[in-house]
Order: sequence, then C-alpha cells, then structure tokens
Amino acid sequence: MVRPFFMRSLKEIQKPIATEIAAFERKFKQSMQSSVPLLDIITQYLYKQKGKQMRPMFVFFSAGLCGSINESTYRGASLVELLHTASLVHDDVVDNANERRGLFSVNALWKNKVAVLVGDFLLAKGLLLSVNNNEHKLLKIVSHAVEQMSEGELLQIEKARKLDIKEDIYYEIIRKKTASLIASCCASGACSAGASDEIVEKMRLFGEKIGLAFQIKDDLFDFGLDDVGKPVGNDIKEKKMTLPLIYALNETTSSQKRNMIKLVKNHNENPEKVAEVIEFVRSSGGLAYATNKMLQYQQEAFDILAEFPDNEYKNGLLALVKFTTERNK
Repeated sequence: MVRPFFMRSLKEIQKPIATEIAAFERKFKQSMQSSVPLLDIITQYLYKQKGKQMRPMFVFFSAGLCGSINESTYRGASLVELLHTASLVHDDVVDNANERRGLFSVNALWKNKVAVLVGDFLLAKGLLLSVNNNEHKLLKIVSHAVEQMSEGELLQIEKARKLDIKEDIYYEIIRKKTASLIASCCASGACSAGASDEIVEKMRLFGEKIGLAFQIKDDLFDFGLDDVGKPVGNDIKEKKMTLPLIYALNETTSSQKRNMIKLVKNHNENPEKVAEVIEFVRSSGGLAYATNKMLQYQQEAFDILAEFPDNEYKNGLLALVKFTTERNK
C-alpha cells in the first residue's frame, strides 16, 4: 500500500466515503428542521454555510478504521455538527461578529436574542438526537468536548489580559479550544463502530494531536502575507498570543519583550506597528520553532495510526493529517 504522503485536495481525500458524506448531509439537514418557520429559515441558512466537512470526515474515517460505518456513525457526525454549530452561533454573539465564512452571521441578520435562542435550539436537537437513540456514550464524548471548548475560551480571556502567556498555558488553551473538537470526532467514530474503550481513547488522542497541529498551522498563517503582499497579523490585531510570538518573546531581551508587548497591547490597530511585530517574530526564529512543533504533533498522530491495520480509511486519515499541516489557507 502506498501511504498518502503527498498533498491531496479534500475532495480527493473524501472519495472513499463520498457516498456516506452525501447521506450524512441529508440526515444532518433533517436533524436541524423545526415546525417554527423562523427557526427553519435560520437553520437552513446555517446549513448553507457548512464548511469543508472535515469534522464528519474524521468521524466516518475513524468508524471505518475501527469497525464499520453504521447508523450510529451518522448520529455521531450529526451530534458533533449540531453542538459545534450551536457553539459558533453563540461565539458570534459573544464576539459581536457580523460575518462567518463570508456570509452574514445569524446575530447580524436576526439580532442577538434570536441568535442565542437558535444556538440553544441546536444544542437541544443534539441532546434529543442522542437520548432518543440511546447514544449516551456519544453524548458524553461530544459534551466533554463542548465543555473543554468553553473552558479554553475562558482560559484565553483570563490569560490574555497580561499578554504574557507561557508556552504550557498556550498548549492548554488550544488543546481545549480547538483540539478537543477534532478529538471528539475521532473518538465518536470509533465509539460508533463498537470499538473498545482503549481504542476509543487512542483515537481521541489521535484527534487531539491533529487539532494541536491544525491550530499551530493557523498561527503560522498570521505571519504570512495577504493577497496583495502585506503582512496579515489578524491575531496581533485581536491581541492573541500565538506560539510563534510566544517563542520570540521568550528568546529576546526583557526590554525588547516589554516593547513588543506594548505594541500588541496599545498599537495593534496600526499597520506599521503590526508589521514590526511580525518582522520581530520572523527574525527571532518563531516561525521555524512553531513549524517544528506542528510537525512533531503530526508525527505523533502518524505513530498512533501506525498501530492500526492498513485500509482505505487509514489512508484517508493519513491524508487528512497531511492536509491539516500543508494546507495553504
């Protein structure tokens, strides 16, 4: 078997489970339906905003790897998507965000009160999907991820005030905020296939490694260039402490560190000052350090998968791991 160590598009990676993904999309759309016209309009609007379908792909590939794809797998994927979509709707209210994926957010179109209620509705739909089908193990896995995501957001808010986050705290934040969701996808897939608790935990850890690599890759994007060749720096503008910046601050003098933190805290809306911070990180080895850490987590994910027999589902997961670390956006 040829291991898929070359870059492939998500559409190519998805081919072994394309039929299952198509069926899932129909089931997921149905799971969001409501008899209340306004709710139905909004949930269908949300459905149209679905992203790259990476989360369901992780669920289905993990199920295939650990046994077989079945109705429980579809429910696991729908549960993840329902609770995740609910969290995004609530996040947009918290962040006062007007856009998501290039479209108006729910709160921008229907105001905060409606958005909060829609998020609550989606959470309830996820709970009912689980309880009505006796999917208590899946509900526990995904609910734990939502708990972790909330804790990660609050931990970031708490620590970001001083803009002096240590590397271990950074990993704790992204493990909770980002990695926990992908971990729940892989664990849910394994669980739906009837895998043992040991295997479910192994797949959860596999997903966590991918999630950590995924977030570090996002950190690196912030120190690149936009379409017209200007530094991006969106995280700096939002006063987020990411791994390249954390490393650079730890490797410089106390006075330079204070100066950079001052720029992030007080001049984050000034393009020239943001560019100065980006150049500081680049010249300090922050990007190389973060890249090495990302590749470390990638390899740890590969090592976990190496324990499983070769098949098309394992190939799909290997390709997804590569995609998370080699994508260009």
